[in-house]
Amino acid sequence: MEIVQVVGLGLIATLLVVILREYRPELAMQVSLVAGLIVMLLVVNRIAGAVQVITETAVGAGINLVYLQTLLRIIGIAYLAEFGAQACRDAGEGSIASRVELAAKVIILVMAVPIIVEIMESILRLIP
Repeated sequence: MEIVQVVGLGLIATLLVVILREYRPELAMQVSLVAGLIVMLLVVNRIAGAVQVITETAVGAGINLVYLQTLLRIIGIAYLAEFGAQACRDAGEGSIASRVELAAKVIILVMAVPIIVEIMESILRLIP
């Protein structure tokens, strides 16, 4: 029933932000950021549980944990960048949001290079 909490919080925060934006725009932005952080905190336990199950499955399958950790970090970067970019857009700073997203994409690409190289080397080993 966490989704009910998340949706309820989102609707209440949205109503507050709409009302506050007329009279106190700076306070509206703060309410929006706090609501976003609370939503993230509500789902952190779910994320941790999913990561634990994925890690246990990878260990059981004999997958190198370095690659799994890299993939999980990439997913984390994507979520954080999305959160940051949306916060920038909420503040009316679309250009900064675009730069945050671009930076995240570059960081993800750099982090993925070892995995891409390993995949290419594996393919080359299969070719006689």
